[in-house]
Amino acid sequence: MKQSIGVIDSGVGGLTVASELIRQLPKESFIYVGDTKRCPYGPRPEEEVIQFTMEMVDFLMDKDIKMLVIACNTATAYTLDLLKEQLPIPVVGVIQPGARAAITSTRTGEVGVIGTEGTISSGSYVHSLKNIDTTINVRDLACPRFVPLVEKGIVSGQEAYDIVVESLQPLLPYKKMDTLILGCTHYPMITELIQEVMGPAVTVISSGEETAREVSTILGYRKNLYQGDELPTYHFHTTGDVGKFHAIASRWLKQKIDAVSRISLTKLEGMGEI
Repeated sequence: MKQSIGVIDSGVGGLTVASELIRQLPKESFIYVGDTKRCPYGPRPEEEVIQFTMEMVDFLMDKDIKMLVIACNTATAYTLDLLKEQLPIPVVGVIQPGARAAITSTRTGEVGVIGTEGTISSGSYVHSLKNIDTTINVRDLACPRFVPLVEKGIVSGQEAYDIVVESLQPLLPYKKMDTLILGCTHYPMITELIQEVMGPAVTVISSGEETAREVSTILGYRKNLYQGDELPTYHFHTTGDVGKFHAIASRWLKQKIDAVSRISLTKLEGMGEI
């Protein structure tokens, strides 16, 4: 039986990674879980993020996936090493691929990182960047208003622009900064606004492309890339509003999304919305 690649995220942001996976690995099937009911993860305690992530992983492991992609920066920061130790399948996060892409991009050695409170406070990007190049100067900034904006589907217009301008103000004085990492997979959905505010001299890096490349490399090395003729299938699961998720997924993936279902990840969890 053909195995799928599992993708998890705190909500719809991981669709930016899923889109790149589908583009680079057109023969592979995917199962996506977005915990939209409990999104955002950024302000939550580390223990809670670990618990929620493990619940998504348990759901996917029951589906016999062949690889797990943590398409959430906060979950990657808190659970990547743990999951690599515990799971019998390869696990890829989005932080290290994004850091590598930024190192390749920068010419001044001045790199900015924006993300959720959890991702920024973890120091994961600073650590990953410094591990590659100790001379890199990193300026990180939490932008907690971005994820709720994207989850509501507000990715353009005056309201979104005003929030982006206000949030990014602390980074604007650093004129030597030539690269900005979008340290949250929700943020690529407002890339155009972020780029407009930061200006043309700053290269905006999304980790999706590099993450998909790493997935392809690992599966190729393990001789586990799908080689048959069976058409790929894409299944999407959300803990929140199916209609809202469907609309965002269809728009972002630029294709008709049929298989979207609502799931409850814990027996104690109610089915109400945030």
